[in-house]
Order: sequence, then structure tokens, then C-alpha cells
Amino acid sequence: MQKTKKYAIISKSKKMNGVNNMRIRHKPWAKPELDACEFCVHVPSENKGKWNTVFSDNTKPLYLELGCGKGGFISQIAILHPEINFVAMDIKNEMLGLAKRNLEKAYAEAERTPDNVRIAIQNIENIETSWGEVDRVDRIYINFCNPWPKKKHKKRRLTHTRQLSSYKKFLCGELWFKTDDDELFEESFEYFEEAGYEILYKTWDLHSESPYENIVTEHERMFTEEGKKIKFLIAKPLDNKDSE
Repeated sequence: MQKTKKYAIISKSKKMNGVNNMRIRHKPWAKPELDACEFCVHVPSENKGKWNTVFSDNTKPLYLELGCGKGGFISQIAILHPEINFVAMDIKNEMLGLAKRNLEKAYAEAERTPDNVRIAIQNIENIETSWGEVDRVDRIYINFCNPWPKKKHKKRRLTHTRQLSSYKKFLCGELWFKTDDDELFEESFEYFEEAGYEILYKTWDLHSESPYENIVTEHERMFTEEGKKIKFLIAKPLDNKDSE
């Protein structure tokens, strides 16, 4: 488990991950750019059971970001860790189009080709259409997902019990979850327990307490400047695939 303390400021735009209640302005350029993008997986369901084949070097660990938004997180962490393969998913073409541009910029500045990252359109609520038990993901990242505060919407949370149960089918490592929302964080404890996860680490103040690597996006800086504490936890399925 990596415990180096490292901070990176990335992205100059407000990051909104996953399904969110923010109205996103239509970007007519997004879909054509994604269609032409060599590191975009256009039909993720076709890779169910064979995600390791989308990378030229499939011996590397595979990390998955769910709800990547504008790519503030993935565009930095994929550069920092060339020894890891990354897949980043979001539900909106507009968001993924911005993530694609941020990734291209980051890799150009590093004078590298994006050979260890893939992006894809995916409704996370239907994650099982694209990922199955044959797939092996070594880590899942969920960063600042929509808290869905209304009771009737809570099942849409990316940390809800039914979602966590779906991830267990292909997760063979840890899930790293970060949020600014107190209620979502605390209610997620019950979700993790119900879904059969063990919480290995948790903090209500990531920036002052955690020894783990943290990628600080503009979104996260904004919340911190507003006086909000960033909450963070690491969880692992009790019946982890690595022990099989």
C-alpha cells in the first residue's frame, strides 16, 4: 500500500464527477473529438471480461476512476504513475470531452503518449454492463461524486450499497473515496458494511491527517478555501478476489 505524501495541484476548472445536478452546457465538438480519440473506448460493453487487452502492456495494475468529470484527477495521476494503467469513466460526452483535452495537454507537457490511460462513456449505475467477474481492477477511485441528498435519490449515490456490490464483482484491491459532504461520508459507512466491505482507513480531515497520496484538484481547493474539511476513506471487500 502506497503511503508517500504527495500533493499535486491540477486542473483550472471546477471538477464535477459522475452524475451530478449541475446543468452542463452542450459542447458540439465533444462527441466528434471523442470519436476520433485513440485512447477513448467507444463501446465499453464490448470490453467486458477483457479490459486488460485495451493496453499494450497488460502486466501493469489497473486502476479505475468512476465519474471522472473534466479529468482534473486522472490527467495528473496517470502522468505521475506510468507503471499503472488507468481507465476513467463518466456519463457525459461533454465531461469526457474536457477530460480528453486535459489528458492530451498533460501528456504533451510531459512529452509522452497516453499509453497507460483510457476514457469511456459509462452510466455508473449500469457498471455491470461493462465490467464483470473476469475483469480485475486493483483500485477504484470515487472523487467528489454527487451526494444526492434527497431520500428518493440516495440509491443513485456511487457509494450506495447496490453500487458497491456491483464493484465487488471485479475489484480485487481497494476503493478510495473522497468527498466534502458530511452526510454522504457518514451514511456511506453503512453502505460499505451492508455491501461486505471493511473500512481500512478514514479521516474527516484529509489535508491534515492522511499519510496517503492525494491529488488536489481545483474543485478540492475550492471546498478547502470555503472552510470545508475533505473526508476520505479506503475500503476493501471482505471477500477480496486477491485471496481467492
